[in-house]
Amino acid sequence: MAAAREEVAVYEDEVRSRYGHLEKMTDLVAVWEVALSDGVHKIEFEHGTTSGKRVVYVDGKEIIRKDWMFKLVGKEAFPVGASQTKATINIDAVSGFAYEYTLEVNGKSLKKYMENRSKTTNTWVLHVDGEDCRVVLEKDTMDVWCNGKKLETAGEFVDDGTETHFTIGDHDCCIKAVSSGKRREGIIHTLIMDEREIPESTE
Repeated sequence: MAAAREEVAVYEDEVRSRYGHLEKMTDLVAVWEVALSDGVHKIEFEHGTTSGKRVVYVDGKEIIRKDWMFKLVGKEAFPVGASQTKATINIDAVSGFAYEYTLEVNGKSLKKYMENRSKTTNTWVLHVDGEDCRVVLEKDTMDVWCNGKKLETAGEFVDDGTETHFTIGDHDCCIKAVSSGKRREGIIHTLIMDEREIPESTE
């Protein structure tokens, strides 16, 4: 019987350590997902409206903790991702004891930032050698990212535009940039892997 009790205790400890992060987050008030070149980052925010406690987690890792704050409204700024993109959580009182939480990325609302990002980047999600790969092209720098790492690339001019070559595993990849001939559409970027065109994904 004692052995069974010990087993239960060990199991409870395992569960506690595995879900400890969630167990502690009793004051969780907001969760956002931010798609950057190096991946999609999850931002979680705890706000204790009695103690004024503020805790910010990025991808499950605690990066800001303020346990006692007399001022319940305000801002918390912190970096996100490999490029240290600036994010700010705004805490505003709506009425009485109700609060509103908004996330800004690089000084823009999350919605505006993502709209702008869709104009400055292209994203493709593909299955390579049994793994999902998220490939992101930053159009202004022509940097190419795959699953959080910036890739070595080689660019060349061709008859109808440019080609940016790189490899994923043993696969040859190329992003072709061709003018659409229409001013509003600008340049069309196409990802080709092993001579096969990969459809673009929307995030």
